[in-house]
Amino acid sequence: MSNEQYNPFNVENSLILAIESSCDDTSAAIIQGNRVLSNIAASQAVHELYGGVVPELASREHQRQIVPVVNAALAQADTTLDQLHAIAYTRGPGLLGSLHVGAAFAKSVALAKHLPLIEVHHMHAHILAHFIDDSANIGGIPTLPLLCLTVSGGHTQLVLVHDPLNMEVIGTTRDDAAGEAFDKVAKLLGFPYPGGPLIDRAAQRGVAKYSFPKPKVEGLDFSFSGLKTSVLYFLKREIEAAPDFIHQNIDDISASVQKAIVDILLQRLEEAMHQTGVKCIALAGGVSANSALRSGILALGERVNCRVHVPAFGYCTDNAAMIGMAAQFKLAAKRYGALASAPMARLPFEHFE
Repeated sequence: MSNEQYNPFNVENSLILAIESSCDDTSAAIIQGNRVLSNIAASQAVHELYGGVVPELASREHQRQIVPVVNAALAQADTTLDQLHAIAYTRGPGLLGSLHVGAAFAKSVALAKHLPLIEVHHMHAHILAHFIDDSANIGGIPTLPLLCLTVSGGHTQLVLVHDPLNMEVIGTTRDDAAGEAFDKVAKLLGFPYPGGPLIDRAAQRGVAKYSFPKPKVEGLDFSFSGLKTSVLYFLKREIEAAPDFIHQNIDDISASVQKAIVDILLQRLEEAMHQTGVKCIALAGGVSANSALRSGILALGERVNCRVHVPAFGYCTDNAAMIGMAAQFKLAAKRYGALASAPMARLPFEHFE
């Protein structure tokens, strides 16, 4: 089936340069229609020294990297600035200093080349990455409506997607996001930053033999702060009895924590499916790279007989291709940004202009 059958807007072969600089990855992509011609990202190793992202250092690294990253994206796509139809950037949410670097660069190019400027919501883009034409995306291009579980370091959301420019948050975290829970537990276990992927790697060698309580939260919302506290007290208790407990059992602890987090996420997703009646589900955000979560949502889809969509690994973490895909829908609908628009660290999800 053609992509046009799935999309309410006719996304043509417009050539867009997209910029993503919301946190600690500088990324640029060239996307034509829903095909990615290039998707370049530069990570920032400097934050490993501090056990987390340092905002001021992140913005300085973006300033240093953005020109070579954009040049690399243009070169890989065999494209020049004069061939572009629009330029897109992440307006928010994210670290304000980092967002300003991407916004200033995008606005400068748009002004110099007389191009339409498209501002994109970072969380919308994670979801719309599923509409990229890439054989590595599990499930292909989704049908609508779509129920998406978005899981990242700062956000955990259940989103009902009516169409690419009309999305509704029906469940969200009340405290820590799932990605934060992974990273905080990883720190307790002695893993370096970022610890979430290291828990996943250790969990694949372990057995989930320890139980942790699930939060009692009404509706479709999430809570992970209690789980983190439960793990903290569990470790303190076990270390008092056996000082080398973590070292000797780190794989099993990782598997147990990972199972607890993934079970919470998938239970809420299944509840949302029953409440909405939507039979097309998706996974998005950086934590969608987690092996247990990916296999879990596929197993859920098979058990309840629904379509499942999981992004390729390259579209899970922060990347500019997803910004470009979101921009294509806004360009087709003629929803342009303004040079006077300022980045917003806490850009509301409902922001669609």
